Amino acid sequence: MKKLISLALILLVTFQFLIGEDVSNIHQFKVKDIDGKEVDLSSYKGKTLLIVNVASKCGHTPQYKKLMELSEKYKDKNFAVLGFPANEFNKQEPGTDEEIKTFCTTKYSVTFPMFSKVVVKGEGQVPLFKYLTTAENPDAKGDIKWNFEKFLVGPDGVLKHRFGAGVAPTDDKITKAIEELISK
Repeated sequence: MKKLISLALILLVTFQFLIGEDVSNIHQFKVKDIDGKEVDLSSYKGKTLLIVNVASKCGHTPQYKKLMELSEKYKDKNFAVLGFPANEFNKQEPGTDEEIKTFCTTKYSVTFPMFSKVVVKGEGQVPLFKYLTTAENPDAKGDIKWNFEKFLVGPDGVLKHRFGAGVAPTDDKITKAIEELISK
């Protein structure tokens, strides 16, 4: 009987996790990188992260350059930028993962981790972005409005801040928030 109860509890916890309940941080998610390999986001425990939904054919696409500057500036301070291509906004990311990777590396010399194209809004939204758009933070909740929204996640995996597409990655609002998190 004890084994049956234990099995039932395990199944309940697994089910809650799969449907997005009781998610308290990003370390509970697994995603695919741009090469199709599974990445457990718990591997980023202890790092401050800037998670960005990106696109290759957007007016904000030049932000890749600023994202690289940010990545380079703080890479030795337990910080990383994570790029998640998405095609929900005017179909501005139509390419395959291979095409996106080629574009990012040749046009902007991107070296920060890039992930497989995902759905960040609406039907099919991946659990990571469901968490990022619903988690408590002092800035905003709700649907992503456009490409290049930025989600600042603390070393504990909890969302700390959210910045709109029009806020440059190297804007003082973002760099001050990063510096505050990496100094702890």
